[in-house]
Amino acid sequence: MTHVVTENCINCKHTDCVEVCPVDCFHEGPNFLVIDPVECIDCTLCVDECPVGAIYAEGDVPGGQEPFIAINAELAPTWPVIDKRIPAMKDAAKWDGVPDKLALLIRQAVLPEPENT
Repeated sequence: MTHVVTENCINCKHTDCVEVCPVDCFHEGPNFLVIDPVECIDCTLCVDECPVGAIYAEGDVPGGQEPFIAINAELAPTWPVIDKRIPAMKDAAKWDGVPDKLALLIRQAVLPEPENT
């Protein structure tokens, strides 16, 4: 079994969860995080760290949130791994608990910061 990031993470993207993940299975998109189901070891550490309650065991995903099981599996291979905490999105508090945010999910990968030479 794996864990799944669900809709409430969209436009919030708190990263408290990535700091506690022992296998670096979180991947970062522009306005959402996903968990790689292949890498997740089902340790449950991330669940309590999510300040917006967006992470569930795959078997416990709330009704209506089931599409996020496939979304996590689809996007994890295309998005970069995130293993350090970064600030939440600017308006994260405003978006916490807002329903029906799936249409706001930005699917393209986050581009890496250019290196200073």
